[in-house]
Amino acid sequence: MDDQTSPVLLERADGVATVTLSRPEAMNALDLGTKESLLAVLREVAADADVRCVVLTGTGRAFSVGQDLKEHVRLLGEDPEELWTTVSRHYNPVVELLATMDKPVVAAVNGVAAGAGAAFAFAADLRYLAASSGFNLAFTGIALSCDSGTSWSLPRLVGTGRAKELLYFPRTVPAQEALELGLATEVVPDEELAGRVAEVARTLAAGPTRAYGAVRRAVAFSGSHGLTDSLGFEDEMMTRTGCSEDHRAAVDAFLAKERPVFTGR
Repeated sequence: MDDQTSPVLLERADGVATVTLSRPEAMNALDLGTKESLLAVLREVAADADVRCVVLTGTGRAFSVGQDLKEHVRLLGEDPEELWTTVSRHYNPVVELLATMDKPVVAAVNGVAAGAGAAFAFAADLRYLAASSGFNLAFTGIALSCDSGTSWSLPRLVGTGRAKELLYFPRTVPAQEALELGLATEVVPDEELAGRVAEVARTLAAGPTRAYGAVRRAVAFSGSHGLTDSLGFEDEMMTRTGCSEDHRAAVDAFLAKERPVFTGR
């Protein structure tokens, strides 16, 4: 595990990389140090072939309340240029990594997720929520537009009309309502969140990693392309996965009437 004083911790075990936002005293607010650390850690795990599933979570009462408003106010007075470049320098690449890395990403939402914190969870493939957690699209509450891919992910999860409602009228959406809206994969009792997510992550890490990566790419591609282009992209992904070691292992296991063992290659 990384230095416990770091704002972002990384733990690897059994093909799973757990990335933990660790500023509990600030409800995991995203100051400059946290954003830079998170981006560096995500780049590291995305490039690591031994990591076959990534879990993003937080410590304490919050998953992340988004931008650190104390730092925001200071920079607004001292260095506005630094403040407004953080979207392109930090938030955008973080979300792109979460949404496109070639392996599954799971958000373990342990508490409130607001603003960019909610957007990070939305960029994951699956969102497991503690029963006491919730989402808040807080952007317009401080007279800002949405960022961190919210305009891309939120309509895909709940539809355009509901996405605008949640953005126009920010409020904390509790876990059970988030499940009903399609923002959550599953809601579990707070004390069971870590165990449930560990179970899911281990299952994904033992699966056909390249196939998972191809599926998440294909689903994202089809969201902004027509049928013909989407069929063509599926063809590319089928060829890519069809040449993988895991596909051969699955076919051999099927013929032998055995369970396949996947290596992620």
